[in-house]
Amino acid sequence: MLIVRKPTSAGRRNQVVVDRSELYKGEPERSLLMTGHVKRQGRGHKGHVTVRHRGGGVKKKMRIIDWRRDKRGIPAVVSRLEYDPMRSAHVALVVYKDGEKRYMVAPDGLNVGAEVMSGDKAEVKVGNALPLRLIPVGTAIHNLELTPGKGAQVVRGAGTSAFIQAKEGDMVTVLLPSREIRLINGECFATIGQVGNQDHKNQKIGKAGRKRLMGIRPTVRGTAQHPDSHPHGGGEGRSGVGLKYPKTPWGKHALGTKTRNKRKLSSKYIVRDRRSK
Repeated sequence: MLIVRKPTSAGRRNQVVVDRSELYKGEPERSLLMTGHVKRQGRGHKGHVTVRHRGGGVKKKMRIIDWRRDKRGIPAVVSRLEYDPMRSAHVALVVYKDGEKRYMVAPDGLNVGAEVMSGDKAEVKVGNALPLRLIPVGTAIHNLELTPGKGAQVVRGAGTSAFIQAKEGDMVTVLLPSREIRLINGECFATIGQVGNQDHKNQKIGKAGRKRLMGIRPTVRGTAQHPDSHPHGGGEGRSGVGLKYPKTPWGKHALGTKTRNKRKLSSKYIVRDRRSK
């Protein structure tokens, strides 16, 4: 549910936020917090900026999420639903019958007290994780593996879901949120249901200060920069791009150029490209 703020100030006049009143309000589970996690400020292992416009922001604690769901055949009970500052989706703390606690991404419709399980013998119900070969065609899924045993890599954001379209041999045809249709090994695990917190995309930040608290710094137009800093920069007065084509800060094509690495990521498993009409 969304909350529309009253216009008590300029920053709140257009602010719309997600209602988190039903979430757990205490501290996160200490045993599931990542130790040694530091903010990278958009920098890689060499200390160079690899992602621009990152830096600052409030201090956050990273939760360790169970992406593999490798505790097979053991039921667990949802203890509480929590807010996670590191991701758009909410998380659920589950407690297994043997006492172990783990975090998982909370799908829509998962409530406190519900029982979840992973493995070949799990039911096809919200929150359970099964191999793709055992999930019926047309079922909504999330937390999808691309390599068996590697853990969920795609369909993890708030409100997202993929759908199983067909099965043929060892491969399963899956419709991804990007509208790409891809073949995936039937042994890959996925969780039943749609990721919760669908209203995340309908939020309105309201003011620049909230973006800074998120660790997102301003984006400056290339035409407003010095010509040493950007190909679009320089010139007398206001000027457009004025080039053959729009360029990135490093002089590459900014529009329409494919960047997929053919050596690293094979396209042979893509049935329909996400760009096709």
